[in-house]
Amino acid sequence: MISAILSLADVSYSYPDGTHALSSCSLTIRRGARTAVLGANGAGKTTMFLHLNGILRPSAGQLQWEGTPLDYSRNGLRMLRSRVGLVFQNPDSQLFSASVREDVSFGPMNLGLTDKNVRERVEEALHAVGMTEAADKPVHNLSYGQKKRVCIAGVLAMKPEIIVLDEPMAGLDATMQEEFTAVLERLHGSGITIVVATHDLDFAYGWADQAIVMRAGRVLAHGAPREVLLQKDVQDELGAVPLVAEISRQLSLLGIDLRDNGYLPRSKGELLKAITAHTRQENRP
Repeated sequence: MISAILSLADVSYSYPDGTHALSSCSLTIRRGARTAVLGANGAGKTTMFLHLNGILRPSAGQLQWEGTPLDYSRNGLRMLRSRVGLVFQNPDSQLFSASVREDVSFGPMNLGLTDKNVRERVEEALHAVGMTEAADKPVHNLSYGQKKRVCIAGVLAMKPEIIVLDEPMAGLDATMQEEFTAVLERLHGSGITIVVATHDLDFAYGWADQAIVMRAGRVLAHGAPREVLLQKDVQDELGAVPLVAEISRQLSLLGIDLRDNGYLPRSKGELLKAITAHTRQENRP
């Protein structure tokens, strides 16, 4: 059974200008899960992420690590931020060193590690995101997608248990999105819990283990993508339905049932595989 690692319990938060960003928001991040967070602009996704890393502190409610309320002392925040790495939407707001290697080194150097340990962490992190060959390049010469990878490497070098990414696919073309998804899969395969905010309904439907849909600072729905993202109120809120799910539904109306063990395909790859299998079955003498 997958246990809860990080959760918000009835968290509310208002910005100094009076904007109510979160209102009695409760959600759970499961250890080892791939979690997609969806919602319209202004739904509270970024504010919620800033709470997960301790950058913002609730006006009411609690942030809990493995069921224990967070201690917002210096030591408590240091513990949280060593375990929860946050990658912002705009990489330029996170990169500040001259070279890639220097930027990725910053975090582990501040942990008081030996030079050898810092080098090992940096090389391991750069390798994980496919940026080893760019280690000595100036940060300002990188492409947008490469900058996002360096941001992730900087977080990885801190050896976190959770990586939280705010709109990591924004600004990437289709090829870069596929490459970035592969990076996320490698990280998840290494045991890291991943939380991603996204507007890409099809990505969330096919990639995530759990989906969280937010509306007006609250959680509208929380659960398995194949259940949550097909709810009518969720579809009304997001203004769309996953394309693979809609294609599968339309085919079922034509008498073509693509279910496998009761479940419909969740990705384009699964859909094509199911159609091929159905066609072979139909053509079998």
